[in-house]
Amino acid sequence: MERIKVAIVDDHKLVSKALENMISFNPSFKVVMNCFNGEDFLEKLAVQTIMPEVVLMDINMPKKNGIETTAEITANYPEIKVIALTMEDNETTIINMLKAGAKGYLLKDMSPDILFSAINIVHEKGIFYTDIVTQSLLKIKTEEKATQEITNTLKDRELEFIRHSCSELTYKEIAEQMFVSPRTVDGYRDSVFAKLNVKTRVGIVLFAIKHELD
Repeated sequence: MERIKVAIVDDHKLVSKALENMISFNPSFKVVMNCFNGEDFLEKLAVQTIMPEVVLMDINMPKKNGIETTAEITANYPEIKVIALTMEDNETTIINMLKAGAKGYLLKDMSPDILFSAINIVHEKGIFYTDIVTQSLLKIKTEEKATQEITNTLKDRELEFIRHSCSELTYKEIAEQMFVSPRTVDGYRDSVFAKLNVKTRVGIVLFAIKHELD
C-alpha cells in the first residue's frame, strides 16, 4: 500500500520533530516536508518534486501564519489538503482557518490515534469533522444565511449608499453623487441603520468590509 505523503509546518522545532518521528513510525504515512513557517513551506513547495498530500499546519507562526498559508495552498494547490494542528481553540481562529480552506482542525492535545484517523479520513474523503469543526461550520452557515437575508432586503440605491458611506464623502456629497436631495440620503441612512441593526456610519462601514459590500 502506498504511504500517504505528509508535510508538517510548525515553528516549534521540538514539536515538529516529535510529530515527524511519530508519524514516520506509522507504516501508513511518510513525512516528505518539515518546515518552520508558512513562507518557508510555500517556497520549498514551489520546487518540491514529491508533493505532500496532507499538511499538518500550525497557526501562530512568524513570517506567514497558518491562515495565510492555508489560503495560498487552497488557491494554488487545491489537491493538497490542510489539517490545522494547533493549541488555538478560539472560535474566530477556527472559522478563519476553515474559511481559508482547512479540511480539519485538531488541537495538539489530541491522541495519536485521532491524528492518524484524521490524516486518513482527510486523504480519502476530503474533510474530517470533529465537534469543534462541526460547531464552527454551523456558525459559518448561520452567519452566511443571516447576512444573505439582510442583503436581500437592501434595495439597489441603499447598496449604492453603503458603498458611498465607505468613502470619505460627507452625507451632502453622497447626495450629490447619487443625484438626490440630502433629505433622501437621510432616508437611505435611517433605512440602512435599521436593516443592518447599526447606529453609526462606522457600523455601516464595518458591515460592508466584513461582507465585501464596500
